[in-house]
Amino acid sequence: MGKTVYIIGLGLIGGSIALAIKRDHPDVHIIGYDINKNQCSLAEKIGVIDECSETKLPDLEHVDVIFISTPVEETLKIIRELKDVKLKKGVIITDVGSTKEKIIQCAEQELSDREIVFIGGHPMAGSHKSGVVAARPHLFENAFYIFTPTEKVPAEKIEELIDLIKGTKANFIELSPVEHDQITGVISHFPHIVAAGLVFQAEKYEEKFPLVKRLAAGGFRDITRIASSNPAMWRDILIHNRNSLLQLFDDWIEEMNRLKEFVAKEQGDELFSYFNNAKQYRDELPEKQKGAIPSFYDLYIDVPDYPGIISEVTGYLAKEEISLTNIRIIETREEIYGVLRLSFQTERDRENAIKCISKYSDYETFIV
Repeated sequence: MGKTVYIIGLGLIGGSIALAIKRDHPDVHIIGYDINKNQCSLAEKIGVIDECSETKLPDLEHVDVIFISTPVEETLKIIRELKDVKLKKGVIITDVGSTKEKIIQCAEQELSDREIVFIGGHPMAGSHKSGVVAARPHLFENAFYIFTPTEKVPAEKIEELIDLIKGTKANFIELSPVEHDQITGVISHFPHIVAAGLVFQAEKYEEKFPLVKRLAAGGFRDITRIASSNPAMWRDILIHNRNSLLQLFDDWIEEMNRLKEFVAKEQGDELFSYFNNAKQYRDELPEKQKGAIPSFYDLYIDVPDYPGIISEVTGYLAKEEISLTNIRIIETREEIYGVLRLSFQTERDRENAIKCISKYSDYETFIV
């Protein structure tokens, strides 16, 4: 008889984990719960889960693995609630939170006196869509799936969890909670802060220059996309990763002061080296590897601006049954190669779109 898995939170991440488990372990029975009962019913209807729980903490004595797929603050509440729930001996409990130190501390405090194995987890992948209908078994493919187990966690339990979710086709690695939070602070949390800061700066300047918003429709809009993320989620993340981020604020201010000094003194050679070094490091980043921030699979197409061009291009894609997630006309073309930007769910869809466009037209396509 297969395992029984319970997933709390049936959004994009929880739903995708369920589908990945089903792909490799069809005999696993998956029970799900979501605070939005319609979401839970939908998950059962479309086959993401096998059974929908009416309550958050039902009878769990027969459950082998529990996934907590909720925002970090809610995850802490659930861990505290599980303290008083009857659970199966040796049950594995894991989460998907993007901060780990406080979650692990909470689990150690609340669950350490019981025969429960808590393994902190963070699948570093996402999408710009949300909800269980956006769940995909391949969401985590080629992404890093980080575990932050304590020394008390037996190695065989980590292997058991990996075997359960191997259908994600993710790259599994282990970090300490502190290492995890410091790394994600640098590559995910602080970039969101910078993006939000740039948006606030533009808003402030709009009072003096009303054209700011209109001219920002091009590259500025793209580099600040992540500022459109869920504000409640980012409030919690910043509070949970406070220590790492406070150090990053100091480092960033020091770095900006150094750059400011180059500009103030008109030090051209230093400025060239600064941007050249940044370019080299950025160009060396893995292209195929998914990172902490969801990838944007955008394709720019240099097309003439005439009536019907959008329907023409989308018509080509429709012939090849290639799905789009978004389409936009670029008004400001500075450093942007195409007037039309198409966004796709996966890199594979984008590659197929490039072949499709070249098959039916002579329009140039660019990836930037």
